[in-house]
Amino acid sequence: MTDRPVIRPATAEDADACAAVYAPYVRDTAITFETEPPGPVEMAERIAAARERHTWLVAVDPGDQVLGYAYGSTWKSRPAYARTCEVSIYLADAARGRGVGRALYEALFTELAARGMVVAVAGMAEPNEASSALHRATGFTEVGTFRGVGWKHGAWRDVTWFRRALVAVPPDGPRD
Repeated sequence: MTDRPVIRPATAEDADACAAVYAPYVRDTAITFETEPPGPVEMAERIAAARERHTWLVAVDPGDQVLGYAYGSTWKSRPAYARTCEVSIYLADAARGRGVGRALYEALFTELAARGMVVAVAGMAEPNEASSALHRATGFTEVGTFRGVGWKHGAWRDVTWFRRALVAVPPDGPRD
């Protein structure tokens, strides 16, 4: 890619583009376990919800076309998990293999750490070699696989979980 993408916080105005990036994953793959692609209104609500405590970033080309997005969200609701977040990333076909995913994730990790997150986790339906490679390349380590936990496109799907520290984990608890 000759021009590096600009990575910025997503806004409600990005909802249409984010929904368009995500829809093929929902319809055509088992990468996500959703079965109906969310429309722009629902996507705008998701962006707003993610930005309350975590963040949602988009990568855009010089023409401000969304190439992909990444976000953090609550992993578990209990207070002990408050410094751990789940992360997800989705790229448009044209953005794959061009460094956009890595750039998005690195910006996301920086922002999440600044918001007090200590650990990021990511779950991916198998097989998904591209996602596995991206997660490993950005510092995640595999934790384990839940076998046959999701049914999509006529088959039971495994989900492998990965973990990455966002900051050095203080042995005596988070620093507020």
